[in-house]
Amino acid sequence: MPPKKIHYLFLTHAHIDHIGRVPDLIDAGFNGEIICTHATKALLLPMLQDAMSFTGRNPEAIRYLEQTIDDLSWGFELHEEFVLDQGISFKLGNAGHILGSCFIRFTFPLNTGNNYTVIFSGDLGCTDTPILPDPDQPESCDLLILESTYGDRNHTGRKERIQSLTQILDKALRDNGIVYIPAFALGRTQELIYELDRIKTKVPVFIDSPLSLKITEIYTGLQSFWDKEAKALKAAGDHPLDFKNLYSVENFLDHRKLMEIKGPAIIIAGSGMCTGGRIVDHLDQGLDNPKNDILFVGYQAKGTPGRRMMEGKIPVKAAIHTLSGYSAHADQAMLINWVKSMPEPPKKITLVHGDPHARKALANALQRHLGAGW
Repeated sequence: MPPKKIHYLFLTHAHIDHIGRVPDLIDAGFNGEIICTHATKALLLPMLQDAMSFTGRNPEAIRYLEQTIDDLSWGFELHEEFVLDQGISFKLGNAGHILGSCFIRFTFPLNTGNNYTVIFSGDLGCTDTPILPDPDQPESCDLLILESTYGDRNHTGRKERIQSLTQILDKALRDNGIVYIPAFALGRTQELIYELDRIKTKVPVFIDSPLSLKITEIYTGLQSFWDKEAKALKAAGDHPLDFKNLYSVENFLDHRKLMEIKGPAIIIAGSGMCTGGRIVDHLDQGLDNPKNDILFVGYQAKGTPGRRMMEGKIPVKAAIHTLSGYSAHADQAMLINWVKSMPEPPKKITLVHGDPHARKALANALQRHLGAGW
């Protein structure tokens, strides 16, 4: 399909692995409408501006793309049905993955007079996630296209996760070292800020990522999309994304100064898999010190520096900790419960966005839970 013949591009959320090729699509001739939620619209350009700075495009080309993306993209409300060309309609539901994330229900009219419905899950989030409302209950559909990132495992609960975070930090900071937390700018960093405030962290916490700071500012301006808990904290005078010991590291000079700091301290920086960004400088300097620690709070893809450190293929003297409960993706039980919450099971399910073993495990689990015919 030539890009110039595509009428609509739907974005489920603003993570770069789901929007990163939008500039390439426009370069290839796409000039249709870009459809997303209002919150995703607010996050879209900051995320793409950062990504395009690494593509080799000149400033003029980047400015053109930014303006084009802004002109073509539209934010839509959740839970309302909108009609496109040829009677095709869509409805967005909250996916609970990051702020603004959605799943999409399409309705296609058939010549028989009936409709064919498709739900595309996008990335589904966990229940009881800081700041974010739980994913909405989906309607029934003929075809469900379902993500399966963690289709083969279950996460620890939020209460246990906070206890583990507290214990790891207490142990790590007892020897006055530095705890390095690689974290992605969108979603994970804001959750960490939220929970470090909840556990009343006594040591200084530095956010050493310009993009994280920009995204956190946008999150603060999107309070209407927060969950009830976060809204209640803000109303009571406890800002959920700010606290006394939290410090912003905005420019590169401040970043260089931070690298000279002595512990105890917590430094949160990107990228989340240690493939680039300011975290690389910190790890190059700090991982040979046995007083320091590195805490992985997200998935580390095969072959990345983060995974290689976890596997012992990159020798370090600092202690390594993992806390998998911070995933922004629903686990197997949550995915199954989300499907089972439909008034009627879908007639067909296609599993995507997961490693082969995760897809297979989720397929087997869905067959067990949905009964005969699956």
